[in-house]
Amino acid sequence: MLEPAYQADVVVVGAGVAGLSAAHRLTSAGVTTAVLEAAPWVGGRMATEKVDGFRLDRIGQLLSTSYPELDLSPGLDALVLRPFAPGVLLHSDGRHHHAGPPARTGSARGALRAVRALASAPRPPSAPLGRPRALRAAPGPRAWTGAPLGTAVDQARLSAALTRLAATPVDRLLSRPELPAGQALAARGLPARTVHGFLRPLLAALLCDPSLTTSSRCADLALRAFASGRLCLPEGGAEAVPELLARALPPGTVHTGVRVTSVSTTSVTTAEHGEIRCRAVLVATDARAAAELLPGLRVPDFHPVTVVHHTTDEPPAAGGHLLLDADRGGPVAHTAVVSRVDPARAPAGRTLVSSTVLGTLPAGVDTAVRIHLARLYGTSTARWETLAVHHTAEAVPAMRPPHDLRRPVRLLAGLYVCGDHRDTSTVQGALYSARRAATAILADLGAGRSLHRADPEPEAHPAAA
Repeated sequence: MLEPAYQADVVVVGAGVAGLSAAHRLTSAGVTTAVLEAAPWVGGRMATEKVDGFRLDRIGQLLSTSYPELDLSPGLDALVLRPFAPGVLLHSDGRHHHAGPPARTGSARGALRAVRALASAPRPPSAPLGRPRALRAAPGPRAWTGAPLGTAVDQARLSAALTRLAATPVDRLLSRPELPAGQALAARGLPARTVHGFLRPLLAALLCDPSLTTSSRCADLALRAFASGRLCLPEGGAEAVPELLARALPPGTVHTGVRVTSVSTTSVTTAEHGEIRCRAVLVATDARAAAELLPGLRVPDFHPVTVVHHTTDEPPAAGGHLLLDADRGGPVAHTAVVSRVDPARAPAGRTLVSSTVLGTLPAGVDTAVRIHLARLYGTSTARWETLAVHHTAEAVPAMRPPHDLRRPVRLLAGLYVCGDHRDTSTVQGALYSARRAATAILADLGAGRSLHRADPEPEAHPAAA
């Protein structure tokens, strides 16, 4: 517990990934830091529920091995990323069609994590020695190419476009005219079948935005990340990211169950411990909580997300792919046999299927999802057991145009803000905003040189949205 007279150089309000990452950068530069979190746990929206040995994420946001900040953030060296099978599976006209760029692993550290994850995947008794299960051709429905992607010429054009996008500098992407993503897709010169059958469902999954009202620049960043790396999940659940960050901080840095009621440039006031004096305050909460502490801060709209988790004794045949519905014939935007991607999320011998519904929650969501999943996987779901239904109304901040990817993190000398609502609405954006905020704080406190020597700024704004 904090003493009423406790002092620190910097008080960070909020123990999500942005606040914890900023605290790492501050403590590494020799700045005494206290992180105050109102909830009994760290992580914010990156929470994982445990049910009967299953690990169930509350928000099914997808990560990429190409996210630079997963490599650059102190405290995440031990993070293991479990990659999906390369590309995605598209369900169209009752068939599965494989689509996407060749397998990539992103950065060198991302590649190491991916190899480590694949190598540690359990092998069934029949697998040849030395050949991990994740590398075998998983049994599943036949994968066609064609329907959602158009002709062979259309597919070649799409592949070339993704390859060019992966090689395009970020600053050039950010200089393109800005439109809603749905409108911008129509002007890209790709066939309507490819746009509606592949790019729209893919971007909806990556951005958690089924209507594609997101800024086209943010959509380009998301597609660039997809083309440059592998979609992945953190081993053990989304909570692994904030928990690793919290464990790597000096003991006594993080204090949970402490609710901050007001902030200033030199102190914070808490409901439990009164005033805590400091030299600077960093508000690292979600957008709405930040606006309550910082009147005048804009609160964006949000994309609601619902994740439905099922288990079954008869695993559906989709391998380790992310499965999208190109026909948009039901509420599920994307689904996966998550236990095949990350075996740590289910007890031995059990199967975990996690499915994401975007937008307004439909009536009878579990029944509607079961009916849709039966079509997507081509199997009966009547005997599937529902483990949890997690609905988050304010899951992902909307990034409608015009969207400023570098919203100010320094409000006043001594008062700062960071989070996914300051950059892009992703883990990458949250971590990058934490880097910007820590840099500003250290510069104002006269400690900036220490950070720059140890961890130089990247060449460009986040290369992955």
